[in-house]
Amino acid sequence: MKKYLFLVILPLLIISCSKTSDQEYFDQANNFLKEKKYKDVIKTLETLINEYPDSKLAPKALVQTAVLYESKLIEGVAGLNSYTKAAETYFQVYEKYPESEEAPIALFQCGFLYDNEMKNYDEATKKYNLFLEKYPDHKYAKIVQQSLDIMGLDPNDIINKKESAKN
Repeated sequence: MKKYLFLVILPLLIISCSKTSDQEYFDQANNFLKEKKYKDVIKTLETLINEYPDSKLAPKALVQTAVLYESKLIEGVAGLNSYTKAAETYFQVYEKYPESEEAPIALFQCGFLYDNEMKNYDEATKKYNLFLEKYPDHKYAKIVQQSLDIMGLDPNDIINKKESAKN
């Protein structure tokens, strides 16, 4: 009888001790997002990335993390630090998951932040050139090239440059 009881209890123990899935972590993070519990979102997404680094959800989790930093929603991380953290996180998407559908957009966004928010034109140029090297046929390639062409220019200089190009 004890043997049969053990056979009934064992599967229950295994089920109750089973690991949270990548999808469950992702869903849990989205629930925290709806509740505006941003630190919990970050913590949950980091757990997903650490426990399931090969999951198709891992690059999405990194992008979602970067968006929260870019939006300055993480308490204790403000201003330039928030943009820096976002850019670094976007770049991780490219580094860790270069073949993912998120990688080109994340690399573009990384360059955009260095260019437009942090005014770090050297780093922006590196990221934009890397984008063009790795994803030359991507739909954002033309925008990246235009960004490189006008980087650091005053808005009036941009208008004058466009007008002289027409003539």
